[in-house]
Amino acid sequence: MKQRMITAWQPIIYWLRRRSMQSRLVTAYIVIILIPSIIISNYFFNEISRTYTRDAVKQSQFMLELEKFHIEKQIEVMESAAHITILDQELIDYLTLNEEPGTIELLELTRGTFADFTRIQFNNPSILHWRLFGNNPLIHEIWPIVFQERRIENEAWFAEARALGGAEMWVFQADDRDIMKRYTSEPNADQPKVSLLREINKGGRHIGIVSIEMLLKEFSPKTFAGIGDVEYQMMIMDHTGALFVDHRRSISGDNEAMIGEVRRQFAHLQHSGRETSEFKINDQSYLITASPVERVGAHLINVISMEGPLNHISQLKKQIIAANIILILVLSMITYFLNSMILKGLKRLTDAMKKVRRGELNTTVPRLEGSGEVGELAHHFNKLLQTINELIAQGVRKQAMTKEAELRTLYSQIDSHFLYNTLENIKMLAEIENQRTISDVLTSLGGMMRYNFKWTGEYVKLRDEIRHIENYIEIMNIRFDEPIALSLDVSPYFMELEVLKMSLQPLVENCVKYAWPDGEGQGRREIKMAVKDWGDNGIVITVADNGRGMDEVLVSRINASIVAAGLQERERVGFERSGEKTEGIGLRNVHERILLYYGKPYGLEIFSVQGQYTEVVMRIPKVLLTGRGMDIEKAVDRR
Repeated sequence: MKQRMITAWQPIIYWLRRRSMQSRLVTAYIVIILIPSIIISNYFFNEISRTYTRDAVKQSQFMLELEKFHIEKQIEVMESAAHITILDQELIDYLTLNEEPGTIELLELTRGTFADFTRIQFNNPSILHWRLFGNNPLIHEIWPIVFQERRIENEAWFAEARALGGAEMWVFQADDRDIMKRYTSEPNADQPKVSLLREINKGGRHIGIVSIEMLLKEFSPKTFAGIGDVEYQMMIMDHTGALFVDHRRSISGDNEAMIGEVRRQFAHLQHSGRETSEFKINDQSYLITASPVERVGAHLINVISMEGPLNHISQLKKQIIAANIILILVLSMITYFLNSMILKGLKRLTDAMKKVRRGELNTTVPRLEGSGEVGELAHHFNKLLQTINELIAQGVRKQAMTKEAELRTLYSQIDSHFLYNTLENIKMLAEIENQRTISDVLTSLGGMMRYNFKWTGEYVKLRDEIRHIENYIEIMNIRFDEPIALSLDVSPYFMELEVLKMSLQPLVENCVKYAWPDGEGQGRREIKMAVKDWGDNGIVITVADNGRGMDEVLVSRINASIVAAGLQERERVGFERSGEKTEGIGLRNVHERILLYYGKPYGLEIFSVQGQYTEVVMRIPKVLLTGRGMDIEKAVDRR
């Protein structure tokens, strides 16, 4: 992913690099203004959208609560009607007749009890039907109140209502069918209704069912009250999952996709426990909110169209973006002309640099009045040219001095050959006299002299530096009754790595001079040299003796002296051993050479425990000088 992003940005970066500074500055201004403008605009528009959505949710929930309040009132009306019916003793007695009633008795019931029911229904016009269904074959039907129970035996809800034992049952139906069979076919009018059903039970014996019915347009006016508001639509879903919708409303109409999506969204709300959700149909945004109506075992659903407000917000967003683009274009033009005036001095400085590149080193940039940083840059450019001319003159003088030094080197080589030949003659005389010790020492001394005189470069192989140290130890052992043993822990893989010439010998010399003062130290004298891998950073070379060591204060002073900066005058730090006071010049010189040629974090560091040991640690990079006999990965090759 990161690589793909880098690849995608490369053409843009390449294009910018080939543009002038003026063009790049204008581009930077555009980006600096455009990106925050887009981010802020998107943030505010998203906040507006979220705010509108929150308001729409609150409005929808408020509408549902109002509608639920109206439904609760209608529920109470229907329950009151059913309760009145069950408590009317004359009506119950009529349903439980043991013999067929006479005409006079029927007339009295019609003029009395049934007339009272008719007046009650008249005073509650929202009730569509107030019906009583009896299962006694001896009673007569008195329309439109009393009917035989056989008229409803085929209804889907009949068995369940009869088995409830007097409990309420609410049933939603899509139409109001004519149970009195006055028509040859069912009426085609779309009149969905809700029915309250209760079984009438006396002494454990079923005697009938009371049914209070109300049209849904009376039960829930905002759901079935005509066309209404085009921005929302309410729906009712009963406990069986049947959805009752007014198809005359503009949101749903005959759109089966909307009905199906409402069912899916409602199922999602039920599963997630949420009350609201957003969805889209044909790129149209909608918000659905659902609230339960527990008393009838149904849910009231409200669907709000979000398209109008979102379109308005989108249009406003486009207008603000267009205004931002126009503003950026105007600012870019103003910026372009201002940069032309500001960068005029920089162009003159660029022309002068081109002349210098062609070799015209006597070029100077005239003083740029009021140019600020550009004028200061021109001043330093003139100073730079002056310094370059001075350095060229110095280079010529150094070249002449180098030629003279080469002549002197040739002369010194002649002298060194004379010394080598003289040492060889003395060595032969020692061998003739059978003085093997003197012969070996002369051999080591000759090796050291050749190593010192052969200064063809700053770098040597580690194996050559170690051989020089071995020669040094052999010569120094003539002085001691107890010789110094040199132990090497160096892998052959490291022998071909480069080190600075004469960088390890001062470390060993420091051990020889200070580890075992004269008259002190009995037993084996040993100097250990080890080379360890330091990962990708390089290698670590340690030179340690088993001498008397130093205390912590002196070690800290020596380390401070070693890392003292530059060529400034340093604090003199003494090696307080056996009464004499010396200076850490050799170690400081080695540390400075390492920093000069390799830089940080390389150099020297000293560790010591008094009475046990002193250890000098050298860290240098892993650089391959020749490559022969090496198998070290990630080593720099200087060949």
